[in-house]
Amino acid sequence: QVQLVESGGGSVQPGGSLRLSCAASGFSLDNYVIGWFRQAPGKEREGVSCFRSSDGDTYFGNSVKGRFTISRDNVKNTVYLQMNRLEPEDTAVYYCTADHSCTAWQLGMRYWGKGTLVNVSS
Repeated sequence: QVQLVESGGGSVQPGGSLRLSCAASGFSLDNYVIGWFRQAPGKEREGVSCFRSSDGDTYFGNSVKGRFTISRDNVKNTVYLQMNRLEPEDTAVYYCTADHSCTAWQLGMRYWGKGTLVNVSS
């Protein structure tokens, strides 16, 4: 069965960097897309990115474009979200997600991890 496990969350000062990991099991990254979402207390869920391993296409939400990047390790079947120049507004629980397509990705994904907390504060 599809399983997603996030890690790498923590506290960081504004302007700092953090790398989140999404370890996937039960499927190959070549057959799925990996999305990152985040949700802060009192706010609606926000799409961060969608990554299609088959061709490397990557989509980012407007609030993180130019600051976040995606990479993958095919051997470990793991996708990484590199977050740079973090801002307090980036504070949220970040979720790794998976589905079959990045089409309309911001509307949601089929499979979700449990999330990892990122806190950006001075």
